[in-house]
Amino acid sequence: MNLTLVGSTGRTGRYVLAEALRRGHRVTAFTRNAAALEARPHLVVEGDGRDLEKMRTAVAGADAVISIINGGDSRDPHRAAEATRTVIRAMTETGVRRLVVTTPYPIVARRPFPAMWLLRRLLATQYADARELERAVSAGELDWTIVRLTRLTDRPAAGAVVIRRELLAKPRALTRADVATTLLDIAQEDHLSGVAVNVHGR
Repeated sequence: MNLTLVGSTGRTGRYVLAEALRRGHRVTAFTRNAAALEARPHLVVEGDGRDLEKMRTAVAGADAVISIINGGDSRDPHRAAEATRTVIRAMTETGVRRLVVTTPYPIVARRPFPAMWLLRRLLATQYADARELERAVSAGELDWTIVRLTRLTDRPAAGAVVIRRELLAKPRALTRADVATTLLDIAQEDHLSGVAVNVHGR
């Protein structure tokens, strides 16, 4: 599979890149900091995710795009949504259809209420950006999947995840290694196109 990975040097993106290469995929890595790449993809495109010309270069010819962009902060509050709109436009203009994006599960979670309330207060800007990212993706005409992730850890892969369209009764932590496997599996399938799923560990 020809895969474009946006956010390839992030804490989760590094796991996805390594797993994609292990599977033998041809990977184009889009990153703001090429020097931080640990694995060696087939092609590297360095730049800001809102640079349309560079994003076109990154996604052209891809069978799927996986985008892992953290929500904004006080200095750049709309980073994720703006970059995602650029990804969508670049994919549309180059004829690429399959898009998988990640967002944090707490933007929709209801339980446990005290923890979710506190997270939404502490990460209000980041979560607002993630919600806008989701609106941009779901309003588009690509074959998209939104993957909402629970708390992530750097522990070894557990080898199993739970994927639900409905809210999770008891969210559990998820390893980044398992996220990598899950995102790549979803990108290769089409039965989850046009839906948002909630993912946590077993």
